[in-house]
Amino acid sequence: MTLPQRILDLPAVRRHDNVRTFAVATWLGWQIESNWADPFLFAVYSIVRPVASVLILVMMYGVITHSAFAEPVFAYIFLGNALYILVGQIITGVSWAIIDDREHYRVAKHLYTAPLDGYAYLIGRGVARLVIGAISVLITIGFGMVAFKLPIHPATVDWPLLIASTALGVATLAALGLMIGAWTMTMARHFWSVGEAVAGAMYLFTGAIFPLDILPVWLRPLGFVFPVTYWLEAARRALLGPGAAGFKTFAAFSNAMLVGILAAFTVALAVGSAHFYRWAFATSQERGLVDMETGY
Repeated sequence: MTLPQRILDLPAVRRHDNVRTFAVATWLGWQIESNWADPFLFAVYSIVRPVASVLILVMMYGVITHSAFAEPVFAYIFLGNALYILVGQIITGVSWAIIDDREHYRVAKHLYTAPLDGYAYLIGRGVARLVIGAISVLITIGFGMVAFKLPIHPATVDWPLLIASTALGVATLAALGLMIGAWTMTMARHFWSVGEAVAGAMYLFTGAIFPLDILPVWLRPLGFVFPVTYWLEAARRALLGPGAAGFKTFAAFSNAMLVGILAAFTVALAVGSAHFYRWAFATSQERGLVDMETGY
């Protein structure tokens, strides 16, 4: 018996339709994301891609600062870029699941007429991207610790803050991804880059690699309306310890304040995404967009 079959046979999974849908969708998402190449090639891709991506930022930083990699702020910028990998993977993962089902595999109408919970299905499909993104983040941070001596030590990491902030951050990202995915359901055209556009915009406005103070005065408030901003700040503080040389933008925010704001965002977005998904699904059905392809 395979591992997916064993999981599906667990009593807790068999008794709940939503849990079973989530488990099957997670397995399906992993197969789609990892089955495009043999295991060795996929492993090489998973290692080389995040390292190559972060080296672009490192080279730009080195040119601008004349290779001041020993400065404390470099670790802050490096970690912001590394952690942001999860943002793109999770937010775009759900919307791409809908695009794949509708445009590539053309099974959208079969899925949405089957007796399954679409909300749980999309969450499961996004988990595969979460796993791949988490692996990329670990590889990137490990590379930074070896190549650039990032001051990250297990003894100084604030593990409760890291676990709490990351759990809340991932939950808010999942909710945002579900809302973008639900929005994608209502579109018949121009939906290919919605998730990437949102992730790219937040890269600019969340203080991932530079403080919000650099932005024009009229743009700075945008950074405070994204939960990603608070998650990145809390996670970097947790990883770098009390000696972290952070951006001055959030100097007045305590760790408890950051976690509290994240928790409020998580509750609001979780409730909002559930209602928004139901509205979007009903709208797409009414307009005949559930299985609408761009070739129509």
